[in-house]
Amino acid sequence: MTMTADTPAASESIFRRNLSNFAANRLAMACGLIVVLFAVMAVFAPWIAPHDPNETDLFRRLQPPAWIAGGEWSFVLGCDALGRDILSRIIYGARISIFIGLAVILVATTVGILAGLAAGYLRGWVDVVISRLVDILLGFPYLIFAIGLMAMMGPGLWNIILALAYKEWVIPARVVRGETLVTRELEYVEAARALGASRTHIMLREILPNVLSPVIVVATIRMAHVIILEASLSFLGLGVQPPTASWGSMVSDGRAFILEAWWVSTFPGLAILLLVLAINVASQGLRDAFDPRFSE
Repeated sequence: MTMTADTPAASESIFRRNLSNFAANRLAMACGLIVVLFAVMAVFAPWIAPHDPNETDLFRRLQPPAWIAGGEWSFVLGCDALGRDILSRIIYGARISIFIGLAVILVATTVGILAGLAAGYLRGWVDVVISRLVDILLGFPYLIFAIGLMAMMGPGLWNIILALAYKEWVIPARVVRGETLVTRELEYVEAARALGASRTHIMLREILPNVLSPVIVVATIRMAHVIILEASLSFLGLGVQPPTASWGSMVSDGRAFILEAWWVSTFPGLAILLLVLAINVASQGLRDAFDPRFSE
């Protein structure tokens, strides 16, 4: 049988070709490596961090970075107001940001895929209910919505994951619904339906593999947004609570000393900037590789 562009096998071949196109984008690959380095840093934090991130030493209060007079190379980025090593706290803070980003994206993407498949394939009242719920959630500003949920649930790691995932699923849901509306009319889906395949089989085995490419791109882009939201909530005191190291709370802790000890807020802020920028550029490369409008 001749393989057409609409078969799952052809889609798998296209997926591999898109990955090759992404690998050919040097800037996107470099940013992808930066993201991987942050992930490795987070996983191996206990072995990489030079000091205990929660160990205080008031004799080192606001100690400057090593290249400034009064600094030491054993505390290369200096210390905060409690004498804690900033580099060690940045390394451990990567665990919080990346874990929350991954957890929120995995939960939200899973829920969004299932909701989008159901709305796009089943249509009728299922589509109406899901679409109206998506419209309602999109009507609320994301950060204000998350702040309201955190105020009701209280601060904490799992609460912040729930608060961010509660609305994040609507983005992949809309993407999957739109792709499903197109894919459900293709010939191989019609053939599976004519052979008596169940709705679940058609949605999960026939349609889902062909809508994963845009979902992967969207999930990558949204992870950077989730990391910024987590840092914003931690900055406001609604995220992960002290003494756990979090980039947002570290930036907040340095506000009172920004003129005399700029390093307390600056280095965690640069970590947020570097990771989010790397994710955005890498996701741009994914979009260029996976979006047919940008593929050669």
